[in-house]
Amino acid sequence: MTIVFGGTFATVMIGTSFKQFSRMWKFALIAFTPPKHDVEKIIESIVRYATIARKDGLLSLEKELNNIQQVFLKKMLRFAIDGTDPQTMRSVAEAEMGFLNERHVSNAQVFQKMGGYSPTMGIIGTVMGLIVTLANAGGDPNDLIHHIATAFIATLWGIFMANVIWLPIADKLKTINSEENLIMEVTLEGVLSLQAGEIPAIVRAKLRAMLPSGEQGEI
Repeated sequence: MTIVFGGTFATVMIGTSFKQFSRMWKFALIAFTPPKHDVEKIIESIVRYATIARKDGLLSLEKELNNIQQVFLKKMLRFAIDGTDPQTMRSVAEAEMGFLNERHVSNAQVFQKMGGYSPTMGIIGTVMGLIVTLANAGGDPNDLIHHIATAFIATLWGIFMANVIWLPIADKLKTINSEENLIMEVTLEGVLSLQAGEIPAIVRAKLRAMLPSGEQGEI
């Protein structure tokens, strides 16, 4: 176990920055307790803002900004109110989404690497155990069998940690990243539609069309 865990952590520390490694447990906690995103609530909020904007103009949304909890939505709506060009808004949003995706993928790759190193460390532990066992061969055959079985526990731990802990965490972080990307894409398209003066029903239909078919519901 010392070789499996110690070797896995050591190789990851060598392959990544210490800062990223030190935050590893924070990301593991996020994987087990992922943030909850209510995309339906965000869509309905944008539709409500579109209704207000068509009735009273974009500037009337300024009083709504203080009540918005989603940072990205608040930022995009602020740009729209200030009269930012739609193409500029899209460029800024896509840049932010790109950098966010890069950071999230980088964090997931830490666990992806651990999932690759862990079985290798298990094999190394097993080989070392077998070397010691065979070096002391010639005694009681029962002891020899016992030591051989013990040596293979390292391989078991390496494979177990890779396939039950490290790789699932990496996959979960990637899933969370995909969900956050969808939220940001929905937000961006919603605010751009709102800025263009589209009617609320069209805004709702367009945004729900971006969701998986099972989540689109009634228009």
